[in-house]
Amino acid sequence: MANSKYEYVKSFEVEDKLMPSTWIVLRIDGRHFHQFSDKHEFKKPNDERALKLMNACAEAMFEEFPDLVFSYGVSDEYSFVFKKTTEFYNRRSSSITVSFFTSVYVMKWKDFFPDKDLKSIPSFDARTVCYPSTKIVRDYLAWRQVDCHINNQYNTCFWKLIESRKTKSETQDRLKGTQTQDKNEILFQLGVNYSDLPAIFRKGSCVFKDKVNSCFVSSLKNHILHFLYRSISYPFLHMHDDVLQSNKCFVAFYTPVEEIMKYNENGQPVKRSRNKVITDHCDIMGDKFWQEHASILKDE
Repeated sequence: MANSKYEYVKSFEVEDKLMPSTWIVLRIDGRHFHQFSDKHEFKKPNDERALKLMNACAEAMFEEFPDLVFSYGVSDEYSFVFKKTTEFYNRRSSSITVSFFTSVYVMKWKDFFPDKDLKSIPSFDARTVCYPSTKIVRDYLAWRQVDCHINNQYNTCFWKLIESRKTKSETQDRLKGTQTQDKNEILFQLGVNYSDLPAIFRKGSCVFKDKVNSCFVSSLKNHILHFLYRSISYPFLHMHDDVLQSNKCFVAFYTPVEEIMKYNENGQPVKRSRNKVITDHCDIMGDKFWQEHASILKDE
């Protein structure tokens, strides 16, 4: 940038670099989403399509930002954990993540609501917090999942009472001061077993990368092409390349199988390990999940 008499304005900029060697947690939250959900007629208390749209946005975040290690989402909120050693965006508190999330939300809207047009612009805000230890990160995530349970149980009771022709005022009075057991009893009287509700409603959504083993498969067409290229003269293949690249040339002498599995010399399927983005609805308050996925919050 060329020097000019106006360059002094840079002196007003504030350093916003986050503390080094700490877990960075970014929480993205819907802005005015009560109005947004009403305008788009989301189902109460939970709209599964809206939740899956949020999950799709979280999955896209993992594809875009490789330093993400875990995320947890509920309703119109998602928390993303960056690894301690990340230097993404020079560890600045302001980043492009929330704009990317919002853009994906708009772009994928029709994938989940093909019958509805966007009637208003969805927007999200974000806050960034640094946590010095793995224990505190786990406690943060447990806090969000407890909040999911409390809010979902209350909202499920609220809307079931509304369905039973209670007014909003009567419903609020009925639920005032009730504990978990009381709400479970109310739901049972209304024909609902809370534990039978989908886990995505009760537990929220976890998105993370995990190693999965899969059998090595490859295209049958590629194998046939490889065989032909080894068996038939190059001039012939060059002259009829358009035919060979078409599936039609295999119809006469091969069954319509698209993929074949690769085996080793002992006749066992060849397997390979790869990282895959996984969305699950599991308990992250206890130790079991973290013991089974110890690499997620592993200090580097």
